[in-house]
Amino acid sequence: MVNKPLIGVAAAVVVVAAGAIFYFRFRHPAESMVPPPAPPAAASAASESEEGAIQHPLPAASEAAQAPLPQLNDSDSSLRDALSQLAGAQAVGSYLKPDNVVRNMVVTIDNLTRAKLAVDKRPTTPVSGQFLASGDEVNATLDPKNYERYQPWVAVVQKLDAKKLAELYIHFYPLFQQAYQNLGYPNGYFNDRLVQVIDSLLATPTPSGPIQLARPNVMYTFSDPSLESRPVGQKLLLRMGPDNAAIVKEKLTELRAVITASPPKR
Repeated sequence: MVNKPLIGVAAAVVVVAAGAIFYFRFRHPAESMVPPPAPPAAASAASESEEGAIQHPLPAASEAAQAPLPQLNDSDSSLRDALSQLAGAQAVGSYLKPDNVVRNMVVTIDNLTRAKLAVDKRPTTPVSGQFLASGDEVNATLDPKNYERYQPWVAVVQKLDAKKLAELYIHFYPLFQQAYQNLGYPNGYFNDRLVQVIDSLLATPTPSGPIQLARPNVMYTFSDPSLESRPVGQKLLLRMGPDNAAIVKEKLTELRAVITASPPKR
């Protein structure tokens, strides 16, 4: 599989992030041109925040965060500039796609608890290198060398100041809210959805040994049905390795603490 880096949990982390942010498939290099499956319809599965009262209202914005915002359609350069000040211009230029930043972040974050991501809506560029499996197609495991592919991106996430990231998110929040409602949740509250996604990512298990793979067709899958059935966001954390996943989880926990007063569910 040929991919190139992201900034995703972090910017989609969500912002963001968070993550986030992420898409990665087990694909045999020789089959890299096979088209991805169609993404699920966004409005077909309403989030929990679609019904009832707001669960996680955002903290009040600082005076600086109350500055005028651009229109959603004109927000790309403003958000990219703000992220560049936070994460560095080189990281943003390398990992963040230039167009439809807010909309693509919202779509990707919303999809992280589902079975698939909308590949064409990723806010970030793919991870570099090819997917590696150890063994043969009958007895294969996820090669730990794959974890190295994520390290440059995870290093960016690790250096992010969660409080400053939250301030940026709160400042631009009206645009995230607008994009979320336009996605098919007219009564939804995006911050509630973001907290749900963070909690899902934090619930990702840490494997105690090599991850066994199967290859029923073109792409590899997890042999363990309890792993293969997990949401796409959790699968990404599993594929990036326990050390990288731990760093991402720590940053997500820090971010969650700033955007909501309630502790994550374990």
